[in-house]
Amino acid sequence: MSSRGYIRWLGHAAFEIELYGKKILIDPWITNPKSPVTLEDLKEVDFILVTHDHGDHLGETVEIAKRTKATVVGVYELTIHVSEQGVENVLPLNIGGPVKLTSEIEVYATPALHSSTKGCPVGYVIATPDFVIYHAGDTGLFSDMELIGKLYHIDLALLPIGGTFTMGPREAAIATSLIRPRYVIPMHYNTFPEIRQDPEIFKDIVEKIAPHVKVLILSPGDKVDIPIRI
Repeated sequence: MSSRGYIRWLGHAAFEIELYGKKILIDPWITNPKSPVTLEDLKEVDFILVTHDHGDHLGETVEIAKRTKATVVGVYELTIHVSEQGVENVLPLNIGGPVKLTSEIEVYATPALHSSTKGCPVGYVIATPDFVIYHAGDTGLFSDMELIGKLYHIDLALLPIGGTFTMGPREAAIATSLIRPRYVIPMHYNTFPEIRQDPEIFKDIVEKIAPHVKVLILSPGDKVDIPIRI
């Protein structure tokens, strides 16, 4: 199978994904302290998926969408919020799905245990015919993560490990064992002191309780080809 694209970590919970020629940003807080890029580097963006309206996740969504004409995908109340700030293209959804971004790319919103002001917090499953990504958003551990794994057959999970506001390494490792992805990338850690963590601790626990899953520890800016070959 030939490469269909890539995923690049932009620090914190922000990712840039290319699938079938479409550029997707998730939670684009591009001015985060770990970011390897500037806003000016993001010249072509097709879709922006926002998990919730906290500033470290909504980030620079409005600025990027207004400049690139990207479509902002989010829960209904959040899309109303960004529309009121001048974003022209929005795709409202809620937990359930699917919604189609293109003929090859579907998106499902999933539950997330967290807080928000504009609507409810969510995670996202991004599904294509040959690769499925799950971005959990900001969340605590919940048992229905096992159902998410069974429903969508996740290839790559992106899970927060920072603690304090989300799962820590132990909880995220248990989440990995429930979801049963082929690969997992830890995120949402070491951006500021309250979420300082050692990702090797997460990796060690995963290797003990979910040895079938490959942990990929990235540095901000690292890019992994899709499909992953390791």
